[in-house]
Amino acid sequence: MQSLITTDVTPAQSTLSGLVGNTPLLRICEPLAPAGHGFWAKLEGFNPGGIKDRPGLHMVERARARKDLPPGGRIIESTSGTLGLGLALAGMVHGHPVTLVTDPGLEPSMTRLLTAYGADVDIVTEPHPVGGWQQARRDRVARLLAEHPGSWSPDQYNNPDNTTAYTPLALELAAQLRHIDVLVCSVGTGGHSGGISRVLRQLFPELRVVGVDTVGSTIFGQPARTRLMRGLGSSIYPRNVAYERFSEVHWVAPAEAVWACRQLAASHYATGGWSVGAVALVAGWLAGTLPAHTRIAAVFPDGPQRYLETVYDNAYCERHGLLDAPPPGPEVITRPDEKEVTRWTRCTEVVDPLAGEGR
Repeated sequence: MQSLITTDVTPAQSTLSGLVGNTPLLRICEPLAPAGHGFWAKLEGFNPGGIKDRPGLHMVERARARKDLPPGGRIIESTSGTLGLGLALAGMVHGHPVTLVTDPGLEPSMTRLLTAYGADVDIVTEPHPVGGWQQARRDRVARLLAEHPGSWSPDQYNNPDNTTAYTPLALELAAQLRHIDVLVCSVGTGGHSGGISRVLRQLFPELRVVGVDTVGSTIFGQPARTRLMRGLGSSIYPRNVAYERFSEVHWVAPAEAVWACRQLAASHYATGGWSVGAVALVAGWLAGTLPAHTRIAAVFPDGPQRYLETVYDNAYCERHGLLDAPPPGPEVITRPDEKEVTRWTRCTEVVDPLAGEGR
């Protein structure tokens, strides 16, 4: 099987921040999509730490410009891993100590890597009774900010700089593909889906935006549950989610994401973690149901390295019942609150769960 790969290459940069951006596209087809159909994957794992190198650098640079973050001030943030890499990079570039608040679900290898990059890793030990680990991390961030005068938190869930950080990525996609009919993004903080779709909708007014969430996530109106997948989904409502731009949402279960990740690895070499598997599953299905000429762009946020002990570990997957047969197509519901979903499910009615609360 032949894969087509394209990239816009800029001259080599001599700075750390110059390593971020201008990531390649890879054409993904069989077995994720039927013969003659496919989609284009934006491989953000080619950034040093993944897609969140972009907002990590951008949010810090904007905070420094506004003087919200003084020289040498400490950066403190909650993370499930990938943004932590971006903030560690930004702290190194601009001379700021970094404290990252996470929870026991973070892979030990990621904890070691963040520590090697100079970050202090603070692990909360108990979930919040309502907001789970995510809210527990945010509460711990608030306490640390009070303990460190002159410190600053990016607040990735609500910071508009998290979305504007993805303007360059959107422009890269537009330049590489010339035209885009459908954009497929995982949704966690709402940063990259909101930032990319804002720019691309201006360039391509008929663009369809498809959000990919995880079962157990409350972002699109489902009840919050304990979630195995990290990097997408939320147990809180991030303000950066641009609900009005989504044409539909898909919820994907962990076993379904694992299947797609492993199929990508075996057929295209380029693969990644939970978000990549979920996005690839949905993008491949869309490619098979839409006309072959439809130009679909899917954002792959990272690579496979941090998932060697989870997604790509047979023992781990067997313990969690993740080595199922290929998933059938999505179940369909008409409203996000129609029922609690437990497997791949699609809904074409997207609503803001907080629309009536002055959001």
